[in-house]
Amino acid sequence: MFTKTITVQNAVGLRARPATFFIQKANTFRSSIWIENNDRRANAKSLLGVLSLGIKKGDTVTIIAEGEDEEETVEGLIDLILSIE
Repeated sequence: MFTKTITVQNAVGLRARPATFFIQKANTFRSSIWIENNDRRANAKSLLGVLSLGIKKGDTVTIIAEGEDEEETVEGLIDLILSIE
């Protein structure tokens, strides 16, 4: 299992379009992936799950992956979150 925590900096957080980009990227990996916000956890490959967390600017989120490409998965998703404007 590989885990990393970051603070979301983009203006809209992970809602609507950014969440869609996040889900699309998550689904390219083989690992099982979860995202946590405020002690709530969701499947990072599920649009409804990610949207249900209500992630907004300034929230601290944790990405957790377990599987053969877990480190690449977490790093790739964090890079994506940080690149969304």
